[in-house]
Amino acid sequence: MLGAMIRDPRAGKATTRRSASSRGAVRVSQPAPRTWPSLSLGSLSLGGAFGRAQQILWPVLLLALGIGLYELGSRLWPLADRPIDLVSVQGELQYIDPTSVQAVIQPYLNESFLGIDLSAMRSDLAAMPWVAGVSVTRVWPDQLIVHLDEQMPVARWGSDALLNNEGKAFSPEDISRFADLPQLSGPQRAQQRVMQYYQQFNRLLRPYGLGVAELELRERGSWFLTTQDGMHVLLGRDKLVDKMQRFLTIDQHMLSEYREQIERVDLRYSNAMAVAWREPVAQASTGE
Repeated sequence: MLGAMIRDPRAGKATTRRSASSRGAVRVSQPAPRTWPSLSLGSLSLGGAFGRAQQILWPVLLLALGIGLYELGSRLWPLADRPIDLVSVQGELQYIDPTSVQAVIQPYLNESFLGIDLSAMRSDLAAMPWVAGVSVTRVWPDQLIVHLDEQMPVARWGSDALLNNEGKAFSPEDISRFADLPQLSGPQRAQQRVMQYYQQFNRLLRPYGLGVAELELRERGSWFLTTQDGMHVLLGRDKLVDKMQRFLTIDQHMLSEYREQIERVDLRYSNAMAVAWREPVAQASTGE
């Protein structure tokens, strides 16, 4: 008999259990996953309908937002755009004529605070001879601040212009009051170059009690310098700083006590120099 009868005392029924064989295998089978029938609404697609609604709704919302902002701006613009009440001109001004500045600004005051063309105003102010830089800013609700930087004249350029500290020429109406400034001259394209050498020569001469009164660059490239005590220095075309240093060294050891008698110094030689002396002043003779 292959199995044994086991009686269940609770149920009063007999069940038969097969003995597990050592050679047998246990296989556990799981139920297949339960599938649900798909819901089909025919040709109706909820996703497609919602996407089309979005495509229509967003442009409408954006259009409504744009119209609303335009209406809001139209109502607020008259409140914000007021007539200009005050113009404040700032800067350390020594040569700029306030009346001329007012004449340039006045036509723009007919514009409103937001409608004024600040770029055009800046351009007109910058065209004034003594103006080196300009900025114009709005200050809410009805003010303008104009800040002017003035030219710094360092030397005269030619017969009717001045040079600023950057070597740029500008032409005020009257430069007669600047006759004490050094006189620089040369081709128009060489303004900054002449200014640079002027500054270098001044730094070299100042410790010896000298300074540059005139500096000229001629068309052929030769440089001529005149010191403040009237001595003329011919520098030639190249190695200008080296030549000036050589002259100052010799001057310090040999010529300084005779400097008032020197008319001209020629430094165009590679390793030498020539000195021309002033003519002695003849003493006037008095007769009886």
